[in-house]
Amino acid sequence: MNKILLIISFIALTSLQAQAAGNPVPGNDNQGKVVKFYPNPANSYIIFDLQGHQQKGMTLSIYSFLGKKMYETQSLTEKNTVQLAEYNRGMYIFYLTDAAGKVIDTGKFQVSR
Repeated sequence: MNKILLIISFIALTSLQAQAAGNPVPGNDNQGKVVKFYPNPANSYIIFDLQGHQQKGMTLSIYSFLGKKMYETQSLTEKNTVQLAEYNRGMYIFYLTDAAGKVIDTGKFQVSR
């Protein structure tokens, strides 16, 4: 009985950690996410795939982990490639906002060189 309780606790904790870290939970397939981004970690470029959700007035912004705006565009297509030549190694956060400035989706990615 203790082993079963321990296994259930481990599964629940792993699931909560994955959700808190922004990682997809196995079997969840990122449901509800508007943006898929890859590769992660990235080296020279990263692709933001809006999967047919692009609308007029949407803005994609990328910030360093320290809050410096690194990139922003309103010219979004279904697949958007961002070159990372000017990015240092580290974590970055992106925001996808609608025309009213409401955050539609957000995520983080790593640049590793």
